[in-house]
Amino acid sequence: LHAKNGKLHKYRYLYFVIMFTAYILIICSNSTIVGIIVINKSLHEPMYIFIAALLINSLLFSTAIYPKLLIDFLSEKQIISYSACLFQWFIYYTLTCSEFFLLSAMSYDRYVSICKPLQYPTIMRKKSVNILLILAWILPACQMSVGPLLIANEKLCYFILKGIICNSTINTLHCVSSAVLNILGLIVFVIAVPLPLLFILFTYTRILIITYRSSREVRRKAAQTCLPHLLVLINFSCLIAYDVLLFRLKIDFHKTVRLIMSLQLVIYHPLFNPIMYGLKMKEIYKHLKRLLCKMIRFVFSF
Repeated sequence: LHAKNGKLHKYRYLYFVIMFTAYILIICSNSTIVGIIVINKSLHEPMYIFIAALLINSLLFSTAIYPKLLIDFLSEKQIISYSACLFQWFIYYTLTCSEFFLLSAMSYDRYVSICKPLQYPTIMRKKSVNILLILAWILPACQMSVGPLLIANEKLCYFILKGIICNSTINTLHCVSSAVLNILGLIVFVIAVPLPLLFILFTYTRILIITYRSSREVRRKAAQTCLPHLLVLINFSCLIAYDVLLFRLKIDFHKTVRLIMSLQLVIYHPLFNPIMYGLKMKEIYKHLKRLLCKMIRFVFSF
């Protein structure tokens, strides 16, 4: 399969430097926040464990995308085998669905913490958190494994991908559109996106009602912990909505729009999460600030 990127050859070294820098920033920023949560025992609470899981998800997502992109930027021709493209497709959507499930788990944690504070230690035990984390990765993997198996032997009539990654556009390569795959894709989409979104909206609506009736201090604390989750959810939902519209509604976006939106997913979103949680979560920010001060003192000590 060939990637259709008109000006890639002309500016490939510039793109390589930009993407390589972005990849390093993604690895450093996400790993730093995860490291802070792991090292500091005061952050070994369900809310911060779910944040760490979300950032690990971003690291896995980027690692599934960036190495191939960086190789493409240094190559004369951008080529990928059909099997490798299917594997990237599988990883891409598995981790995308995992993000929605993790955001759902985080919203449930906030709901129990704010709406049922006395029952929180009983409900959000270590075992419960581990089960939610395992389900958040295993369920999407099981759901998404069916798609590649169904289309692995499909006949291809087109060999040029409109984009820089193997996402929903892979379905446009087949000679005949599979009705079974379309129905399966719709079922998986409903389970993976609208249902978690409805659950998240329900929990945050309940939180809003409870906090509205409470004191100003309770409202402040609720906003402090819930706002970053909501911003991440809105940002990610908009990007995924584009990905779904791209294939399901068969909208032929201009190549510049396709490139910008693809870059939003592979650059902006993996960087948005650690910045949001690092700056907006008070406890994480406190430890991050302390770490940065130590690093600055260490550098200037030389």
